[in-house]
Amino acid sequence: MLNISLPKQIMIWLTVLVGLTFAMPNGFYGRVETHNDAMVLIESGQTNAELEADAALWPDFLPSNLVNLGLDLRGGAHLLVEVQVSDVHASFLEGFWPSVRDALAAERDTIGFVTREEDGPETELRVRISNPEGANRAFELVRGLGRPVQTFTGAASSNIDVRLNGTLLTITLSEAEMLAMNERTMAQSLEIIRRRIDEVGTREPTIQRQGAERILVQVPGVGSADEIISLLGTTAQLTFNPVRGVAGGPDEQAGTGNIIVPSRDGTDQFYILERRPVVTGEDLENAQLDFDQNGRPAVAFRFNTSAARTFGDYTLSNIGSPFAIVLDDEVISAPTIQSHIPGGSGIITGNFTVEEATELAVLLRSGALPAELTFLEERTIGPELGQDSIEAGQIACIVAGIAILLYMFLSYGLFGIFANIALIVNVGLIFGLLSIVGATLTLPGIAGIVLTIGMAVDANVIVFERIREELKTAKGPARAIELGYEKALSSIIDANITTFITAVILFTMGSGPVSGFAVTLGFGIVTSVFTAIFVTRSLIVIWFSRTRPKTIEV
Repeated sequence: MLNISLPKQIMIWLTVLVGLTFAMPNGFYGRVETHNDAMVLIESGQTNAELEADAALWPDFLPSNLVNLGLDLRGGAHLLVEVQVSDVHASFLEGFWPSVRDALAAERDTIGFVTREEDGPETELRVRISNPEGANRAFELVRGLGRPVQTFTGAASSNIDVRLNGTLLTITLSEAEMLAMNERTMAQSLEIIRRRIDEVGTREPTIQRQGAERILVQVPGVGSADEIISLLGTTAQLTFNPVRGVAGGPDEQAGTGNIIVPSRDGTDQFYILERRPVVTGEDLENAQLDFDQNGRPAVAFRFNTSAARTFGDYTLSNIGSPFAIVLDDEVISAPTIQSHIPGGSGIITGNFTVEEATELAVLLRSGALPAELTFLEERTIGPELGQDSIEAGQIACIVAGIAILLYMFLSYGLFGIFANIALIVNVGLIFGLLSIVGATLTLPGIAGIVLTIGMAVDANVIVFERIREELKTAKGPARAIELGYEKALSSIIDANITTFITAVILFTMGSGPVSGFAVTLGFGIVTSVFTAIFVTRSLIVIWFSRTRPKTIEV
């Protein structure tokens, strides 16, 4: 007997109601988006009459999740950047020099004096010893400073290669270490870029690796690519260095262990600083916009416990001495230490605007990029292009939908109307699922929805044709409908499982547009099967239980 129990009926239509409720905000996209933006600002502590009015545009008791529009629909910035991993190699060798110097100096009686030759490439550390008889001993000592490189297969070779030519030691990174370092650099760059962009509140950016040393960045809703370039183009390497004096120019001799750094204020001021900083930006625990005693924008910062102790000890023993705050090889300010600074908190002042101070705080919170970024490609996609794409997608969906609705009605009559209702519910459920997971809709995603509309009726067609076949055996309409669903179920499941597996593979192995297409296709398959097997059948059961027809036409 054709029947669906009341609890099952309730579960079916409750699922439909929840899905359509989550899809509903997309029908009021502008209002809901304004409401969401206002709520974010209110939750951050800001409040005024305008924000309250924007927040009231959408009821709080209704879902406010939206399907995010991708770059091709919303417009925004498209950037392709290359990470200069060679900078990290050079930085490692620069930091490795003190260890080499100290190890060789411990056996000066055998090795002699040690000097570093500066004329070599950045990828090499060249060390000259004065005693030829101690060359082999120096070679052994330096090679002993190497550390094993950890790989997926375990510990590999040393992280350094050492060559001896007379009294000249040449130290380079091993190939295994360079590969491992490149992977670490790319992973760190991806994470920092993601944090910087997320800090400014952009919606669903696409940040993914392209090749060995490149990163693709797509940020919807941004008016210009220059905004993202200014955010990402700063390495944000912050250090606090002792000041040893003022230099007359960049070519002046700084002395051993010192560097000459220009001032950031645009003057011709140069400072002689100790190369080794007291603390660095990596030790920061927080940074945020603040104002100094004169009401000018500044950046307040706080170190972690270890760095706070180091910074406090330094200020205690150097009262009256200047120290420099250096950002990306430029001195922001060089104040004099007036008193002991315990607790590790301070403030960075300078000729900042509010926007500049806010951006600097964002950069410091997200961390310093391990290497410089080179922008290979930059494009700003206008929202007009996105609006044209949305309108074209809407037209495609409407045309496909109307054609299928007419076909199903003309082919199957009343049963076709039931299938059409399920098709409309199906599209709503797709948008409900996309809203729940916070997916990003792109042009390929719209193509996936249009394809789903075409595929959605397949299951109903299979069921209706089976019912037609069963009606010819004169088993009665109720038994024909029941057998039609039972015998069609295996075909429906088999056909949709293969397509769903394809969507999973596309999502797992693809990226960008391919992934967006796979998401909408996968969701469409799930909702299509649900609406065909449960929603359409539920409608037929409700109709049949009320009318009890002696014969039916499919």
